Amino acid sequence: MYRRQSTLALPGFVLAASLALAGLIGARPAAAQQAPAPAPVAQAPDEGAIDPYENTNRAIFDFNEGLDRSVLVPVASAYRTVIPPVARDMIHDFLQNLNAPIIFANDVLQAQPGLAAETAGRALINTTIGFGGIFDVAAKFGIPFHTNDLGITLATWGVSSGPYLMLPVLGPSNPRDLFGDVADSFGDPGNIVASNHHLLWASILRSTTSGIDERSRNIESLAEIERTSLDFYATVRSLARQRRAAQIRHQKDDLPNAAPLQGASALPAPTPAPAVAALPRPTGPAITYSVQPQPNSVADLQKSSMGR
Repeated sequence: MYRRQSTLALPGFVLAASLALAGLIGARPAAAQQAPAPAPVAQAPDEGAIDPYENTNRAIFDFNEGLDRSVLVPVASAYRTVIPPVARDMIHDFLQNLNAPIIFANDVLQAQPGLAAETAGRALINTTIGFGGIFDVAAKFGIPFHTNDLGITLATWGVSSGPYLMLPVLGPSNPRDLFGDVADSFGDPGNIVASNHHLLWASILRSTTSGIDERSRNIESLAEIERTSLDFYATVRSLARQRRAAQIRHQKDDLPNAAPLQGASALPAPTPAPAVAALPRPTGPAITYSVQPQPNSVADLQKSSMGR
C-alpha cells in the first residue's frame, strides 16, 4: 500500500523542489544553458514497467496452466467429441447474440455509429430470422461480428491499461479491463434478468459454456504456441497484449484467445488438415519410368560403350 502525501506538506515540498531546481539551473554555465537538448531516443517498452508483478503473475499462470491441462482442455476436448460441429456453431452463435446489448452500448459510448448499426442489425436479423441467434444469418448477409466491451471504451477515451495482471482462472488482464468486465457483467441484460428471478446458475452456465466453447476453438493453436515457445508465459503475455490492441483498434485479428473465459471471440472453429485419402487424385494416365541396369564390372562398362 502506497502512503499518500499530506495535503499540507505537498505545497511546501513542491516549493522546495522548485527552488532547488532553479538553483541548479542558475549555477550552470551560460554555454551549457544555450546548448540544445539532445533529441529523445525511442526506447522499447520496459517489461518491468509492463509487468511489475511478474513473480506473482507467473505463480498464478502456473496454477492456471495446471487447471487448464487437468480440467479445461479435457472438458473442451470432450465437448468437441460429443457435440457435433453444427451444434457447436449454433451454441457459439447463440452466445454471441446474447452479448449484443453490451456490444451495442459500447459501440454508442465510443461514438461508432457504423459499428452500432452493424450490432443492431445483427441482433435484429439473428434474433428473428436466426431463431433466437442460433444461426448467424447476418454474417451471410455481409454483416460481420465484432466484439466490444467497456475496457475497449475506456481505452478509446484515453484510460491507461495499468500493469499487466494474470487473474486466477480468467487469465491475462489489466486493471482497466478487469473493471470493464465487472461493469459489463452487472450491466448485461441477461445477467440482470437472471438476478431478478434468482437464477444465478443461468449466468454461471452461460459463462462456463462460453469458456468451454472458446477453449475448444483454440486447443491446437495454443498447444502449438506452447510447444514452440522458449518462455510460454512471456509469449502469452505478448499474445494477449497484441490481441487486445487489435480489438481496441477494431481490427479483425487472427490470434488465438489466451483468455477464453473472458468472453467469446469471432474466431471460427479450427479446420482439421485434410487426410491423405482426401487429397485430389490425378485423372490423367499414369507416368511410368524405366531405369537402365547399372554395369557390374569394368568389362561390362566397356561392352556397353562399344555397343553404342
